[in-house]
Amino acid sequence: MGVLFDTSIWIEYFKANPDYFPTCQRLLDKRSVWTLDIIFGELVQGAKRRRELEILDIFYQNTPKIKDSNLGYHAGLFSQKYQLLNQGIGLIDSVIVLACLENGLQLWSLDKKINRFLEESFSIYLFDPKGI
Repeated sequence: MGVLFDTSIWIEYFKANPDYFPTCQRLLDKRSVWTLDIIFGELVQGAKRRRELEILDIFYQNTPKIKDSNLGYHAGLFSQKYQLLNQGIGLIDSVIVLACLENGLQLWSLDKKINRFLEESFSIYLFDPKGI
């Protein structure tokens, strides 16, 4: 099963955080990581320097992407069904969760609200880095 890194995991990877970097790198080397345009959109939005944008672009171009036609609308329906907004999970995070479910990917996130929802409802889609 492949893995989708949430924005929070990518940030820790790019900071070379030793708690995340080695596992992220192994998964990237194995070509097991997928992404969404919206995740890299969040990353480039927060970039501070031109060099950061260049690095993000290289990773964006080389990471397999989930095709997300109509994903935003379907994520809205999914969010409404599971009352995700009431759980503090917004539309972008709903898109990320639904993309994982629809594509058989596990999600690695530091967002406690997302992780709690996945644990309770779709635990096989919650990535456990200790399982590698």
